[in-house]
Amino acid sequence: MGDVFEAEDQLLGRKVAVKVLHPQFARDEAFVSRFRREAQAAANLNHPNIVSIYDWGQFEDSYYMVMELIHGKTLREVRKTEGALLPRRAAEIVVETAAALTVAHEAGVFHRDIKPGNIMLTPNGSVKVTDFGIARALDDSEELTRTGAVIGTATYFSPEQAQGLPADARSDVYSLGVVLYELLSGRPPFQGESPVAVAYQHVSEWATPISSLNPDVSAELESIVDRAMEKDPAARYQTAADMRNDLLRYLRGETPAAAAATQATEVAAAPPPPPPTVTPDETARHMETLPQEETSSSTSYVVAIVGLIALLAVGLFLLTRLLGGGSDTPEMAVVPQVANLSLTDAFEDLQERGFRVSQREQPSSTISAGFVIDTDPPAGTQLEKGSTVTVLLSSGPQRFPIPPLQGLTLEAARTLIEEQGFILGNVSQSFSDRVEEGLVIDQEPDAGDDAAPGTPVDLEISSGPFALTVPNVAGVTRDEAVASLEAGGFITTVEEEFSDEVLEGFVIRTLPAGGQLVGRDNPEVTVFVSLGPEPFAIPDFTGLTLEQAQQIAAESGLELIIDGATVEVSLASGLAGLVAQQEPVPGTEVTLNDAVRVRLGTLRIVEVPNLSQLTQAQAEEVLLGMGLELVVVGTVPVDLDSGLDGLIVGQDPAPGAQVEEGGSVTVQIGAATPPSTTTTTQPPDTTTTTTP
Repeated sequence: MGDVFEAEDQLLGRKVAVKVLHPQFARDEAFVSRFRREAQAAANLNHPNIVSIYDWGQFEDSYYMVMELIHGKTLREVRKTEGALLPRRAAEIVVETAAALTVAHEAGVFHRDIKPGNIMLTPNGSVKVTDFGIARALDDSEELTRTGAVIGTATYFSPEQAQGLPADARSDVYSLGVVLYELLSGRPPFQGESPVAVAYQHVSEWATPISSLNPDVSAELESIVDRAMEKDPAARYQTAADMRNDLLRYLRGETPAAAAATQATEVAAAPPPPPPTVTPDETARHMETLPQEETSSSTSYVVAIVGLIALLAVGLFLLTRLLGGGSDTPEMAVVPQVANLSLTDAFEDLQERGFRVSQREQPSSTISAGFVIDTDPPAGTQLEKGSTVTVLLSSGPQRFPIPPLQGLTLEAARTLIEEQGFILGNVSQSFSDRVEEGLVIDQEPDAGDDAAPGTPVDLEISSGPFALTVPNVAGVTRDEAVASLEAGGFITTVEEEFSDEVLEGFVIRTLPAGGQLVGRDNPEVTVFVSLGPEPFAIPDFTGLTLEQAQQIAAESGLELIIDGATVEVSLASGLAGLVAQQEPVPGTEVTLNDAVRVRLGTLRIVEVPNLSQLTQAQAEEVLLGMGLELVVVGTVPVDLDSGLDGLIVGQDPAPGAQVEEGGSVTVQIGAATPPSTTTTTQPPDTTTTTTP
């Protein structure tokens, strides 16, 4: 019907189950209308053994139901893993199921699809019945009837459902009897190659007695099953409460009402009445088109009239035989050829010739199931009228058990299926948190069920969990991260960004982050890969003191290297003792922790010129061009006729000496005196300084 998800009711803060119906149901307007009506009725059911329906609604083109979340297993899963249950445990489960049906029936809600798959056992052993209301919407849906969805559970159909007649509380009782039969015997009472064949058996055949399949089942418990599975609804338990009360009597060690009634009405050598005479074709027609209530009522009326006429004919025949008296010579008849006829036609032919008829099934690879293989005695034999002729009815090809396939890969399961003579049927995919991806979750028919060679075996394969856990790939290389994610079933997108903490080419993070869950329907993960630190322009350190340069480098995340070599600078540059050169140059793009090398400026060295015999003005001009200053420290007496009067006659440093630009050169200027007079000139009190 749909997919069921575990969800959280954010308003009440509780876990719930949400069933989202498959799209084909949403397209059936009649189904949606019935679904709404039945869901509302089922939501009013309040009982510990009924799964509660909290809400229902529509989102876009999808319909959903919000239900109580049950942790446990269905009876179908329990039966498949454990086989037949202990009689007492089976009775206890059905008692609780009957209690749930009693509440529903009193509210006017009929389940119509009671089966092991709709009965759950919680971890504490209590019973929960699911899908009230949905079954009726399904049962009334014309589209679903045509596609065969209804006959998909023909294993648990009541005879009236198989014939298209109205279903009521007694139909649920019959289905519950079938469930109890399966729990006690380990298999359903009727099996066939198709749902129509199974439904035909519900209408026209008697189930094998449980006690012959499971000796542990007492006659009292068997009588309860037989009463619940009566073909005639009027002969069954009329309510689920009646069946529950009889089971409680059994559990208390008392005699059930069904057993007491059986003992009171037993007649020696009286065979059970034959089941209703309905052909498989008639059953198939009923299952293909469910009639309206008026048509069903008319059909029941006609069937009743035909039955009365048949009973009247039998009575007249017996009366004629009694009144006509006996004859010493027995009347003989020849067994007719009835091979390849349907069971109904063969019975009619033999009975018309005066024979009593019994049937026995046997496998046949040439005669279809439900048709006559031969008779015993064979055709052409003369027998006294009234003798019994056994019809050998084909059960189809010899049946073999279906192999267990759960946990196998698809190819291994296919090989085993074909080796056993079966064929691979439909293969579907389902999410599973318990079964590894690619392995078989479930199969249909179940393991151990008998089936004819060539029977298709459907498989349900695990797609793995619905949600995938994103692995933590932070800190690994780009290629390693992408390979790991894609191997886990994720679709990756790579984006790059700068990072001061992660090396270039390594993963910074993912979105969603590692450890988070991602749905398999959209398993996309974005991987963020580091480009390394983001580049920036290197600052200009020129003209800074060493302390200032170190501070700015630390703030920028750079490593400052002070080169031992210096750079000659002019006095005019003002860079003496400051950063005069850097590498890389200012504006170059660098990244965090890159190194920058700086050199301090030192004044350039110049060679002191020879200032001798230059006037003071001439010396000042020469020194000015070299970045030096002239300092006159005094005069020196010279002869008048020496020609040195007013010229430089001494200097310090001497010519050719190396001095820093900006240094000074002291000079002495010659001063002439008359020859007759010796005069000593003292240095002036003040110094004349010429600044270039």
